[in-house]
Amino acid sequence: MLSRKKLASDAWGALLQVHAALVPILDKEVQSQTGLPLSWYDVLLELAAEPEGRLRMSDLAERVVLSRTRVSRLVDELVARGLITKEGHPDDRRSAYAVITKAGLAEFRASAPVYIRAIESKFASNLTNEDLMLLSRVLGKIQKPTA
Repeated sequence: MLSRKKLASDAWGALLQVHAALVPILDKEVQSQTGLPLSWYDVLLELAAEPEGRLRMSDLAERVVLSRTRVSRLVDELVARGLITKEGHPDDRRSAYAVITKAGLAEFRASAPVYIRAIESKFASNLTNEDLMLLSRVLGKIQKPTA
């Protein structure tokens, strides 16, 4: 019988391998069809999901699982393309918001079906609906570590 540590290590390794294999494939597919890098799509996705279309930069960094420095560079690139804007925080000069523009929302909406098709074909195609529900349920049990 395998130890719990071995089972946990094997499961973690499998998760990392799937992630490492699929992200470049999804990025290539989405970018080739939309011109939008996956990292840009992820930022637009998070902003589009917000009722006001805006997030503090630190919250955006947490949601897209990137360093603040990397998110800052991505935001600058998206600002240059007119897909988002940056707004200062009214109560905290050290903080800023990223805000999706109408053009950014349109770009996100046009890219979303491509991304969803890529997820279906590259990630979910060999899984049953039951597999997908189980995977979602199992991954949902993993709590975000506290600092």
